[in-house]
Amino acid sequence: MATKSTADKIATIQKGYTLEGPTIELGAAIIDGELHREAPVRLPLAMMNRHGLVAGATGTGKTVTLHMMAEQLSAAGVPVFLADIKGDLSGLATAATGTEKLLARTESIGQPWSGKTFPVEFLALGGDGNGIPVRATVTSFGPILLSRVMELNDTQESSLQLVFHFADKNNLELIDLKDLRAVIQFLTSDEGKDELEELGGLSKATAGVILRELITLEAQGMEKFFGEPEFDTAELMRTAPDGRGVVSCLELPTLQTKPMLFSTFLMWLLADLFEELPEAGDLDKPKLVFFLDEAHLLFNGASKAFLDAITTTVRLIRSKGVGIFFVTQTPKDVPAEVLGQLANRVQHALRAYTPEDAKALKATVSTFPMSDYDLEETLTSAGIGEAVITVMNEKGAPTPVALTRLRAPESVMGPSSDALISSTVAGSALLPKYGTAVDRVSAYEKITGKAGAGTGDAAAPSRGGGGAVDTDAEARRIEEEILGRPSSRPAQAPERAKAPERQAKRETPQGAPQGAGGGMAGDLAGALGGALGGGFKSMARSLGTQLGRELLRGVFGTAPKRRRR
Repeated sequence: MATKSTADKIATIQKGYTLEGPTIELGAAIIDGELHREAPVRLPLAMMNRHGLVAGATGTGKTVTLHMMAEQLSAAGVPVFLADIKGDLSGLATAATGTEKLLARTESIGQPWSGKTFPVEFLALGGDGNGIPVRATVTSFGPILLSRVMELNDTQESSLQLVFHFADKNNLELIDLKDLRAVIQFLTSDEGKDELEELGGLSKATAGVILRELITLEAQGMEKFFGEPEFDTAELMRTAPDGRGVVSCLELPTLQTKPMLFSTFLMWLLADLFEELPEAGDLDKPKLVFFLDEAHLLFNGASKAFLDAITTTVRLIRSKGVGIFFVTQTPKDVPAEVLGQLANRVQHALRAYTPEDAKALKATVSTFPMSDYDLEETLTSAGIGEAVITVMNEKGAPTPVALTRLRAPESVMGPSSDALISSTVAGSALLPKYGTAVDRVSAYEKITGKAGAGTGDAAAPSRGGGGAVDTDAEARRIEEEILGRPSSRPAQAPERAKAPERQAKRETPQGAPQGAGGGMAGDLAGALGGALGGGFKSMARSLGTQLGRELLRGVFGTAPKRRRR
């Protein structure tokens, strides 16, 4: 095959990145060792919900790349979510000052540059840092994500799903960790042993293991991440009064001590968006772009149920107008099922100091389309602030591979001052809503009997307590009340008789939860297990209906907002 001339290579890049709609400007192509500002490299704004990967060795400029992309997205009116691992991204709130070196670089790639600030909302997990506290209730977090934080095995994860099911059916609100601890302690107590027996897949020994792991979480101070007011993920999709997208910057100062919590909490945010957003189809620009830094933390040691849930979310959330960019060191950090859905690639330099590095380099090269570059050489020799790029064009085809010198951010590439961050947080419209934690009556108070007089539903019997709940009647209720659609099932099934001794077993001590509802506990436990993974698929089959797989919780075991209130 004849070798292309430099002019032909330039023409290939120019043609491949000539796009009709609005774009994110990434930089200028480097061809045959020379920078060509007349060959700009772009990413179509409409294709950013096709997801992407920003990868490269430590120190090659990944954080600056997402900083630069976030600025342009905000300017285009697209809200952005960033996890601030090192504290550098808070600089988006401070205009940069143009140095001689910086201006020479921007001039060389044809970038008109001026220092700018961007609308930033500073967030902090549970208030651990300087930002608006982000909390989630335990019930909305769900059993799969919580199992991930607690590092439970598959059997223990399935058992935790049954604990959540028991709480759901008995109106025991799981707001914080003490609520979940109280439910498990009740189930493992003498008073709760009958309830434990009814949850066919849950043993007292396994419940004890989960309880110990839960107490360990509390001892590590993680209880402040769970509670109310729960953060509404719709807050991530706001725009400023001038039309620019708000950049939500989540501060993570204790990442190194709580990496599993960090990665899992980010997936909770995505799962909540996935459950709540309507289908949007193809849009001119995404509703939100989500950058998941340190993405390898998501996948290390993850259960099959967790990986399946991530894959499903990434595949389907695109149609809801949300783009996800995973940021990590090598593509090998991301499972193949997820990597195959990341259409936009920004690959910074890789190192090949060890045999394992060399293997990772070859694997990375194999994921790129055919190109005019020797990618093994290019990826090991690329400088800081340079990256090999291929994205999806407006017709859904990959653009030509281009070694690119990337644009420079227009805000500070480093942290903003503490005073600016503090004043921004103090003036935020979200502070009155989320700034103060509340502790309302929930499972802990109901079980221990510590709810005060006049607490309303604290002593209310659960739905189905007293008699065995008919499966058809319960399914009809869920179809009509929860799923919001007409039901073809019988309007009322006759209540089955209950033996006196069975009724006696259902009596509970003062403050303890009412019964789970006879056979329905077993039937719906099976349905829940079938929906969320684990060892209960055979029980799910006994329910014999697809409805059972969508009754209670979403793809991550998270609860819809309407069921949390």
